[in-house]
Amino acid sequence: MSTEDTFENSKDKLSGGLKEGVGKLTGDKEVETEGKVQQGKADLADKVQDAKDTVKGAVDGLRGTPDDSAR
Repeated sequence: MSTEDTFENSKDKLSGGLKEGVGKLTGDKEVETEGKVQQGKADLADKVQDAKDTVKGAVDGLRGTPDDSAR
């Protein structure tokens, strides 16, 4: 996963958590739900990217292509 993707997902998780907290604090269910959805999207994006990385690693392993972490 690229550093930029990791940063964006972390930012979305933090922002979503803040929205959720503000929503709970103020009793605004819409803002609370927006925060939960934002966090969920960031978690899903992390999982999709992890799956892509796993598949790429497996394909590279089958081809005999060294991965970047070995350098």
